Amino acid sequence: MGDFFQKQKSYQPKLFNMAESTNMRLRLPLLCIILEVILIILFGALVEYNDDTHAKLWNANKSHSATRDDYENEFYYRYPSFQDVHVMIFVGFGFLMTFLQRYGFSSVGFNFLIAAFSLQWATLMQGFFHGMHHGKIHVGVTSMINADFCTGSVLISFGAVLGKTSPVQLLVMAIFEVTLFAVNEFILLSMLGANDAGGSMTIHTFGAYFGLMVTRVLYRPNLDKSKHRNSSVYHSDLFAMIGTIYLWMFWPSFNSAITNYGDPQHRTALNTYYSLAACTLATFAFSALVNPEGKLDMVHIQNAALAGGVAVGTAGEMMLTPFGSMIVGFLAGTISVLGYKYLTPVLESKLKIQDTCGIHNLHGMPGVLGAVVGAVTSALASPGVYGDGLQRVFADAETGKWNPQSRVANSLNIKTYLQSVSKQNMPVFFSGFILKLPIYGAPPDTHCFEDGLYWEVPGEEEGHELNEVATPNEMEKLNS
Repeated sequence: MGDFFQKQKSYQPKLFNMAESTNMRLRLPLLCIILEVILIILFGALVEYNDDTHAKLWNANKSHSATRDDYENEFYYRYPSFQDVHVMIFVGFGFLMTFLQRYGFSSVGFNFLIAAFSLQWATLMQGFFHGMHHGKIHVGVTSMINADFCTGSVLISFGAVLGKTSPVQLLVMAIFEVTLFAVNEFILLSMLGANDAGGSMTIHTFGAYFGLMVTRVLYRPNLDKSKHRNSSVYHSDLFAMIGTIYLWMFWPSFNSAITNYGDPQHRTALNTYYSLAACTLATFAFSALVNPEGKLDMVHIQNAALAGGVAVGTAGEMMLTPFGSMIVGFLAGTISVLGYKYLTPVLESKLKIQDTCGIHNLHGMPGVLGAVVGAVTSALASPGVYGDGLQRVFADAETGKWNPQSRVANSLNIKTYLQSVSKQNMPVFFSGFILKLPIYGAPPDTHCFEDGLYWEVPGEEEGHELNEVATPNEMEKLNS
């Protein structure tokens, strides 16, 4: 017993040095204040209400149309969807990542922090690339939804580096990712003309592979020293399941939020609804199948059951049919479970990609599947199937230039996605190397996945320092 406590005294300098290296007292306040001041200045100079939000413009437009009613304001059509998307961003993503036994504060708290910053920065970046109106960025409920979409991509990447980064690193990552997201979105949707209402490519696949490339650059060779923290307990998995249920329930709103009113929006919600249901059954089936004892793995249920919403995002507004949506969902759940079981260990051991949340299985592969489904479904579109509704889904049909050959040539979303991603590789790697600089207060390899580095953790003050430096075997000896 005496030898053990003597050993603890030798750890004190190490504890002091670690506390100094991860101290956020100046780093985080300075960065938050500087970023917010910059955002306020840019908003003051560049951002203004759109016609449906501006008091003078909305009422002037009303007076020109005797039949125009206040309920025709875009707010009443889009705000219910915005509410659902907003809940997904702040509650769904936040609680989904609380599965780590000692990282719940950071999962929800850092999710809150980077989401609040990202939606402001995204408003500016998306405004720059998607149209300035006389030198101003117009904002309304649709721009709020699009900013949340961009934020969702950042939170997906957060899942790959969860537990291994400081809040300062995460904010810096968000600066780069939001900017590159806006560029990628502009290339895909504006320049290459891809259809991607639910964001299978622009949100999920981009966020997943951005996060995977960043976590590869930030590879930690000694992360095994924190292996005992990189796991769940009963109650942490239960909290994470709350996030899953919220995301699952609101995903039809997420995919349909910015589609055209009427049949495209209705169809998108319906396709997502059936895809998620089929995906859930596939998840339960294959989770039990890949376990030698036939038991279910909560990791699979928390994540793979959502893959159907990701995979149907691109083709959701198209005439995919409920039957096709269910096939897509079933395939998405299958590849996601198999990815968690077999592919994730290979990525870590062979490619040195330490994907904490398995975003490659939930967002990466299902996002690519969504691109394939979108390519096939758009290539098979015809006036015979869509009638007069063709131009409501495919913009080039409205110009009169649409034909099956042009749709195959111009809307093969796999090709457009690969073209876009190939232009993003170097900036993403550059972002990763910037994040690797030893100035952000990142946790050491021995203390990853630990709230106590950055948070006041109630109920653990007494003996907390001892728990931090003692191994499980040493603690067992001490308790005995």
